[in-house]
Amino acid sequence: MRLLVTGGAGFIGSNFVHYWFSQVSRLGEPFMVVLDALTYAGQEENLDPLEADVNLYFVQGDVCDRPLLDRILRHYEIDAVIHFAAESHVDRSIAGPAPFIQTNVVGTFTLLEAFRIYWEERQFPAHYRFIHVSTDEVFGSLSPESIPTTESSPYRPNSPYAASKAGSDHLVRSYHYTYGLPTIITNASNNYGPYQYPEKLVPLMILNSLLGKPLPIYGDGQQIRDWIYVEDHCEALVQILLKGIPGERYNIGGTAEIKNLALVEKLCDLIDEAAPHLPMRPCRKLITFVKDRPGHDRRYALDSSKIRDELGWAPKFPLVEGLNRTITWYMTHRAWWESLTSIPKKLY
Repeated sequence: MRLLVTGGAGFIGSNFVHYWFSQVSRLGEPFMVVLDALTYAGQEENLDPLEADVNLYFVQGDVCDRPLLDRILRHYEIDAVIHFAAESHVDRSIAGPAPFIQTNVVGTFTLLEAFRIYWEERQFPAHYRFIHVSTDEVFGSLSPESIPTTESSPYRPNSPYAASKAGSDHLVRSYHYTYGLPTIITNASNNYGPYQYPEKLVPLMILNSLLGKPLPIYGDGQQIRDWIYVEDHCEALVQILLKGIPGERYNIGGTAEIKNLALVEKLCDLIDEAAPHLPMRPCRKLITFVKDRPGHDRRYALDSSKIRDELGWAPKFPLVEGLNRTITWYMTHRAWWESLTSIPKKLY
């Protein structure tokens, strides 16, 4: 397959690119075009280890740029789109929702239209795919006693970010049922791992611990999230691309529910073990409670039995192993995070 990966210089996108070239190349000579606008959370340097590969092409550009999308699809004869490109930080969506509507809704629409016309011109190739990568947040908050969300659960987005992703999901679904476009929607739980911009919970806690800065916890810290190591997510996406059924959707959960405060405490203990020269030890002394953000969902949880039963995928990395891998990566890639223009001071 000749892939177009949007947002491929961001966190999950760049991990997918690395995973594809390291693990999937055995299926044939890999070919990929990465399209990324290189906003604050995307860095072309995330792809540096793969620069020598002649079958990886990087294009800086916006998914809202229809002429650019048309040129990429035709020039590179793309077979499949893996659509990661999105604004994804809830706090930023609360402070300024407009970019989220533009990128997540308008951008997805623009990409769908470009791919639809291209697919129709090519006489509807059966192997073409449009994989839309979404989030568990579109389903809204669960109570502690509720069963995990399934693929048929109703949408109840509670933040501008979640609403923008819900809108893009609905567009993708409509393009399959209206035009027959071979789309697949995935909804994943909270990802963590290498290359994640330090505004999100896990990297912020790691870096602040290494720097001896406060570890801010929203509200009472009892919010529950399901966590998945990013490599597990990438493997699931590959299985969906190769074996998923057009028109279907698949939940990708890590089966690792934990309260935010408990997660940070676990991270602190692991960092205490991994880092011999910390400014503050134990790291738990750095934990600070801050005012909760508006509309903070209490719990997310995904039922991933469908992808397990139908495609044979299950997460491989237990939470502690994934966290240790992530801590090690940030400790050994200090130049990567020190090069960022600004590291958030308090919020995740």
